Amino acid sequence: MKKIMVALLALMPCAAFALDTPHDEKFDLNIRRIGVDWTKTTIGHAEEYQDSPVSAFTASSQDSFVGVFDVALEYGFDRLRWDNSLFMTYGKTTIKPYNEPRTTDEKADKILFTSDLSYACWDWGTVKLGPIVRAEYESEFVGNPHIRKIARPSAGIALFDHKILKTLYTTAVYENDFTDTHNPVSKFAVETGWRAEYEIREGVHFNSDGYYREYLDYSEYVPTDFKRDLSANARLDTNLWGDFTFGPYVNYRRAKARAAEHYGSNMTVGLSFNYITKFNLQSAASLPSEE
Repeated sequence: MKKIMVALLALMPCAAFALDTPHDEKFDLNIRRIGVDWTKTTIGHAEEYQDSPVSAFTASSQDSFVGVFDVALEYGFDRLRWDNSLFMTYGKTTIKPYNEPRTTDEKADKILFTSDLSYACWDWGTVKLGPIVRAEYESEFVGNPHIRKIARPSAGIALFDHKILKTLYTTAVYENDFTDTHNPVSKFAVETGWRAEYEIREGVHFNSDGYYREYLDYSEYVPTDFKRDLSANARLDTNLWGDFTFGPYVNYRRAKARAAEHYGSNMTVGLSFNYITKFNLQSAASLPSEE
């Protein structure tokens, strides 16, 4: 917590730069994405091709649906930014072997609340640079076996407000995992994350976000705790009508547990149907008062 307080104090001298400049204020509800990801594989007459050397004919039929809710309240006052976002996703995969009963397992389950406070102390080319303080709370809908409860305060430096690279940050992270309320585990890590948007042409947008987290210290040894964790997402949104979009997506997750010999990974490719828009809740400009 001392590191977080130091970062908060670092914001104070930066604020002095705003005293003699015009102030622009904005308050937006950014619906980054409310949608459904879908993949479907159907195998015909699999019972007749179980000895085939072509895996496309011997696989099991699979249906996968993932719901996604990603919404943020974004407040800006001159060079100060305060973003509060809620990300939720849940999905299941149903597998139907030809000679066995269908089975269902979860493929996505996450609830993440994030609050970012940043200040653009400096302009660096077309981007702004300054300190950032973040707070995260991560949980889930269904436990495996227990529901995750993780708090992550962090502080560092960020680039933001580029035409394409909306945010690029590096922070020191203190993680408190109290999934087991009787035996919470604290961890220290460094993290780099990003959010990018690019308009390929009118009505077609490329979106990407993700993070890489390297753990450096733990309060105790838990075999399943990660040593490093990478998550990357990319999506191509094509406007169908209004604010509704459709396009392909890819999600990739790779991590290494402390007791594991090899990395675990998960890669999903599919199609995504979304509602994406932004509401301007307040827009005003004011000059400093003259006395």
